[in-house]
Amino acid sequence: MAAQYRAAASLAWLGLVALAAAGGAARADEIDAGRAKAQACSVCHGPLGLAVAPDAPNLAGQPAMYLAAQLRAYRSGARRHEVMSVMAKPLSDDDIANLAAWFAAIRVEATPPR
Repeated sequence: MAAQYRAAASLAWLGLVALAAAGGAARADEIDAGRAKAQACSVCHGPLGLAVAPDAPNLAGQPAMYLAAQLRAYRSGARRHEVMSVMAKPLSDDDIANLAAWFAAIRVEATPPR
């Protein structure tokens, strides 16, 4: 029984990984559209998603799924922030997908301290 459970869990995990990989792949046109749309974001989040405002998070390299969920939450009012609530309100679903694709496509390298 334990072996069957482990096999089923392994298959489920592989399915989730495959689904995430397939669903997470952004097309070049989505990334390009997101880059154009992100100009409005650059005031706080920087042109490459590296924040220039001290209270703004870095967006570069964040998973598209996470970014899209947060933008939808700001748009709906489920998540509130004085600036982001206003910025997200007019975004369409395509705008959100494109912005998420752009910021997720930016690669960030982390270097641990010595």
